[in-house]
Amino acid sequence: MNKSIVDLFKSITPIIQAPMAGVTNPKLVAAVSNSGAMGSFGFAYSTVEKIYSDLKEVRNLTKQPINTNFFIFKELQTPTESDYKQAIEILQSLPITNSIEYSIPSPPFFPELEEQLEPIWEYKPELLTFHFGIPPKHVIKKAHLLGMQVGVTATCLDEAQAIENSGVDFIVAQGIEAGGHRGTFDATGENDTKLSTIDLLKSLTSHCRIPIISAGGIMEGKDINNALNNGALAVQMGTAFLCCDEAGKSSLYRDAIRAQKERDTAYTNGFSGRWAQGIKNEFIKLMDKQFVLPFPFQNLITGSLRSFAETNNDIEYQSLWAGQEYKKIRVLPANKLIAELIKQMKNANTV
Repeated sequence: MNKSIVDLFKSITPIIQAPMAGVTNPKLVAAVSNSGAMGSFGFAYSTVEKIYSDLKEVRNLTKQPINTNFFIFKELQTPTESDYKQAIEILQSLPITNSIEYSIPSPPFFPELEEQLEPIWEYKPELLTFHFGIPPKHVIKKAHLLGMQVGVTATCLDEAQAIENSGVDFIVAQGIEAGGHRGTFDATGENDTKLSTIDLLKSLTSHCRIPIISAGGIMEGKDINNALNNGALAVQMGTAFLCCDEAGKSSLYRDAIRAQKERDTAYTNGFSGRWAQGIKNEFIKLMDKQFVLPFPFQNLITGSLRSFAETNNDIEYQSLWAGQEYKKIRVLPANKLIAELIKQMKNANTV
């Protein structure tokens, strides 16, 4: 018998490790799930081969429930040659180095969702979730036939109601405090309501019938309890796991995040063409109000810059995605972090 998402969280801790592309890997996902919470893969740009490989490895490491997440890429008009030229000239003007080569990308500009899902139909993870929009109806139907629960990110009530009407099983309510990409359906973000995590949660629990997972700025046990007490079925936490031993980032990246605690976070569309939150650095400052290509074209042309910065340990030109509460990050293995969160939840309840 297939378990509903409500039934799933009766038997595990109500914590989902967020599906962060470039951070999540089989070791982190397995460590989280084996610790009684739920690990997630962020398969945003992943190839079919990579998805098969990761799912095969994780199923050798854990039999516990996992989540797999995908972007909903929308067909857009390809930028004109003059648009590409303008965007590239802006990147070339940045005071990092003149040795980075920028080029106009060739199609395909993003992975095909139907192909990415082939490994999912074979391995049947317990949760299948989507960011940036609602998947096609036949995808939802097939997931249900195979026993999976389907969820979609919402940043406002209008998106949440559209999600509920689509027939999926739950909503991930992403508040403005969350790190990484905003899950707005509109790629431009022009009508983003920018609701806080708790205000969004209260709005959705008042108007939606399906379960809500709360996300954004949740770092400690008291934050988890606050979400649960306001109607969330569970919480989704990303930034809290960035410095876990198992996270798929270099030790230099993790050191950089921990060393930047005097900096605030900020939203930028300069890296990808979509609004995303990270630790404020020179790139974010210099790209403020600059011309950028729509997503995913901006993401494609900044790839060489991000790779150069990462290779040279230059934090000023990397996308240091993190939520507004990143200064509370702890450096712990995933199992110890989850144990600490559970302890905090219990202690907060006894106060």
